[in-house]
Amino acid sequence: MIKLYHCMSARSFRPLWALEELGLPYCLEMLPFPPRAHARAYLEVNPLGTVPGFRDGDTVMTESAAICHYLATRDGATPLSVSPGDSDYGLFLNFLHFGEATLTFPQTVVLRYGRFEPAERRLPQAEEDYRRWFLARLKGLVPTLSSRTYLCGERFTVADISVGYALMLADYLCLAERFPQDVANYWLRLQSREGFQRAMNAQLRAARDQGVAVTPAPLTV
Repeated sequence: MIKLYHCMSARSFRPLWALEELGLPYCLEMLPFPPRAHARAYLEVNPLGTVPGFRDGDTVMTESAAICHYLATRDGATPLSVSPGDSDYGLFLNFLHFGEATLTFPQTVVLRYGRFEPAERRLPQAEEDYRRWFLARLKGLVPTLSSRTYLCGERFTVADISVGYALMLADYLCLAERFPQDVANYWLRLQSREGFQRAMNAQLRAARDQGVAVTPAPLTV
C-alpha cells in the first residue's frame, strides 16, 4: 500500500492530487507543520523533516514532482504522463520541473521572510523582491496557455499538477489577483477538476480524523 506523509496544502499536495487523479489506493498520514519541529519521529522517514514523504514497498521518495512522475508511470504509461518519443515529451519534463524549481522556489522565500521567521528576523524587502520574481516567472506559462487548455500532450498531466500547486500556493499568498488572464483562467480550470476537489477533501477529512490542525501550511505562523 502506498503511504503519503502530508501537511495541509504543503508541497505534498502534489502527489496527493496525483493519487486522486489516478484512483490509486493509498494511506494518508497527516503531520503538523513543520514536521521537523512537531513530529520528530518523522525524521526516520525523511531526515530533512520536510514533506512529502512517500513509501511504495521498498521505494522511498521525498521530492513532490518526482513522486508525481513516478506515480504516473509506475504501472506503465498513463494519461497523466507523456512518453519518450511523443513530440511534447520535452515540454512535459520542462513544465514538470518548472512548477517546483522556477515557480515554487521564490514563494518559499516569501513565506520564510514574510511569515515563518520571528518578527525581528523578517525581511520585507526580500519578501517583496521574491513576490515580483514569482510573478515575472509566470510569463513562462502565457505562450502555452494562450492556445492550450493544459500544458502539454493535449490533456491534463502531472506537469499541470506541478505547476498547479505553485498557483495554489500563490493563491494562499494573495497573488492570484495578479496572475495574467490566461494563467488565471487555467488556475480556475484546475480547481474545477474532480481530482483536485477530492484531494482537498481527502486532506481535510484525514486531518480531522487524525487530530491535526486544518490550517493550510502556507498560512501557519
